[in-house]
Amino acid sequence: MEGTNPVNKKLAAALSGGAVLVLALSGCSSSDDNSEQLNSWAKQVCDAVQPQTKKITAANAAIQQETSDDSTPEAVQKVDSQAFQDISDAYKAMATAVQKAGAPDVENGDKKMQDAVKELNTLSTAYAELKKKSDDLDTKDQAKFADGLKGVATELEKLSRSGSDALAKLEEGDVGKAMSQQQSCKTAAVSSSAGKG
Repeated sequence: MEGTNPVNKKLAAALSGGAVLVLALSGCSSSDDNSEQLNSWAKQVCDAVQPQTKKITAANAAIQQETSDDSTPEAVQKVDSQAFQDISDAYKAMATAVQKAGAPDVENGDKKMQDAVKELNTLSTAYAELKKKSDDLDTKDQAKFADGLKGVATELEKLSRSGSDALAKLEEGDVGKAMSQQQSCKTAAVSSSAGKG
């Protein structure tokens, strides 16, 4: 049964890097001089993003769980497939939430919002493609499966590194301050960092 286990570990490690993306959604500084409009925008986004953050953390945990024991290729494939689908859905929902909230009341807010939505949708598509790749792996042949899984893990690492530049830009300055005051964003940050252990 050897074969897939080291690769699973690599997959799990790459996935926990993905959780960093969501952490971008919660600044730490706080100040009370934000506009009412900005605070309301931040609340809307944070409230919508929090359940998605939980979904991503749970998907990461499921993959790590499956990789911690000697699972069969079929079991690994089933869990990976579901996790990638969940993560893809979560990023899509985040994109929709940011789009729905509209541009934050800051300089270049509209461009920042559009870039973040585009980035979240790109991530959603990328995870959907990973699900397809994972589903197409040959579970009958242990060595082939391990090789295929390696490819998936490599893509995943690239994904978690490509990161969230647009999200980070969206959350600079006053937007980040406003978001850091929202209870749901604080909760999202805590649950994400707890999920990385």
